[in-house]
Amino acid sequence: MSNLKSIIFATSTLFCSATISVQAGELPVKRIPHSGEAAEFYFSPDGKQLIGNAKLEGDKTHHVYIMDLDGTMTLINDKGEDACSHFFPDGKRIIWTSTRDHLELEKGNYSDPENYPKGSELYSSNPDGSDVKQLTHNEYYDAEVGISPDGQWILFARMIDGKQDMWRMRSDGSGKEIQITFTETEQEGGAFYMPDSETILYRSWDVSVQGQRGMPMTIYTIKHDGSQKKKVSTQPGTNWAPFPAPDGDHYAFVRMLPPHNFEVFLGSISTGKLTQLTHNDAFDGFPAISADGKTLTFSSGRQAEKGKRELHQYTMDISSLNLGQK
Repeated sequence: MSNLKSIIFATSTLFCSATISVQAGELPVKRIPHSGEAAEFYFSPDGKQLIGNAKLEGDKTHHVYIMDLDGTMTLINDKGEDACSHFFPDGKRIIWTSTRDHLELEKGNYSDPENYPKGSELYSSNPDGSDVKQLTHNEYYDAEVGISPDGQWILFARMIDGKQDMWRMRSDGSGKEIQITFTETEQEGGAFYMPDSETILYRSWDVSVQGQRGMPMTIYTIKHDGSQKKKVSTQPGTNWAPFPAPDGDHYAFVRMLPPHNFEVFLGSISTGKLTQLTHNDAFDGFPAISADGKTLTFSSGRQAEKGKRELHQYTMDISSLNLGQK
């Protein structure tokens, strides 16, 4: 695509920013050296790249970028405002969310469930941003997208008239879009397929508490036919942004500790045991685990410039936790 740009940072920037540190209670953490604000990045199948949203110098809003672990950034889309994105399991294509074809609609805010962007659609493309294919065609909020490990299904959240449910569709966009949940008061989303490509891990909140600070959220599993819904989170409060580990039992997620400190935890579905992974007064969130189970990536406000609220991307070496495929 002629409008793509690649940003490669100087060696001096790399060595200044790619610092490895260990906070009390944390496994080794490394900041990925790139400029701008980062949110929600996810690993490529080989673990060598990340895809997600960033706002770099010159960007008016967040766009989808593919990022090498050395900080090289490649822009995928520059129209509209972008959100959730992922690699397909074979690494040959990517999927992403954007308002690029509904610029006439109210902009909305991906961080505000009372004002999610209408007209956010799902797209797939090659990893260089070429061969863009629009997968959904409506003026709803379609976002929070994921791909089943077998590559057969796209999982996403759709909001219609203020009600959000989970849906799935074939990964090539063919066939019928299938609604999974049909709740009146629960707002389901932030969902990912477990390794069996049938069980879904997701978070939900009740519409009655929507918008509250410290909004209570619960983590569940459900089969993708809508059956066998089970509560997973063992503690009340804000349990958010779950992401499954390749062992089929553990999951990373975000829990808010008093008074308003967001930290990344590791949970076990089988035992309910929780292990705190991040220990920092700044915001830590949006965790994702590499396909081999050895690396965690997350967004954090640590090391932000004084007085600024901005997120940057980090990795954590979790190889000692043995979360790989069993």
